[in-house]
Amino acid sequence: MNTSVPLDSPRQQLDALARTRADLSGADVPVWWTGDVYVNAPGEAYRHLFGFEGLNVARVVPTEDGYDLLSREIAFYQDPRTREVLDTWSNPWTGEEVRVCHVTNDPVNQRWTLETRWGPFRVPTTRLGDRICFNMDIPLAYPSPLPVAEFPDHSADDTYRALELFQFFTSAGALADESLTSVPCELSWARLSPWLPWMRMGDRPGGLVFHTRGVKLGSYDEVPETTRVQIDAHYPEYASAPEAWSEPNETSWTWFRRHLQGSPA
Repeated sequence: MNTSVPLDSPRQQLDALARTRADLSGADVPVWWTGDVYVNAPGEAYRHLFGFEGLNVARVVPTEDGYDLLSREIAFYQDPRTREVLDTWSNPWTGEEVRVCHVTNDPVNQRWTLETRWGPFRVPTTRLGDRICFNMDIPLAYPSPLPVAEFPDHSADDTYRALELFQFFTSAGALADESLTSVPCELSWARLSPWLPWMRMGDRPGGLVFHTRGVKLGSYDEVPETTRVQIDAHYPEYASAPEAWSEPNETSWTWFRRHLQGSPA
């Protein structure tokens, strides 16, 4: 089998990433992941705080200069030992019992264009034997939706700073077959982030490390039961991708502000 994959031009890279991450036919593509969340704080041992399991459902829509990726995602914080979904959490630093706010981000949309503000579209790739890895390292720094003056119990900085690290792995043989609109994909995702707003950590130094791995599924029916039961019972809209572009994107920080979890100062 010919496993030569042309990835020289922006168009080739964009189409290859779209086939790996989603499906050029426009079908809904579920991506499920599981992993863990750890404490990263100065002077403290790394501590396993939560299990973390979730689902993103996306579809691509062709545009004049690329694709719109339309998606929404949901994820649940779990007891690190039993993996049961948490409703409340006892903060070991403050002794306070707080409500757990799971991830319900709708939308999480992206515009992939052949020309970007940094130049022609490029995504780093690495050949690993018969596998190809696309990686995206995304440092973030922007004004926080939760200014400290308004949310002193929930925010330690007026700037949101995080590092998101994505890797998407696929078969070179599958990607070389141009008749396939979608190719199999496994992924890893890691994030270094501040404390979550609902943890009520105030200005305590430190933050969190998320470390997950996941897989692209053929349909929503293949989502593992631990995730699917929660979605079917409480969040049925997260079983499918959005129908149309909307903005701005939702994050745990913007969701928290909109719902005014806790009492702003």
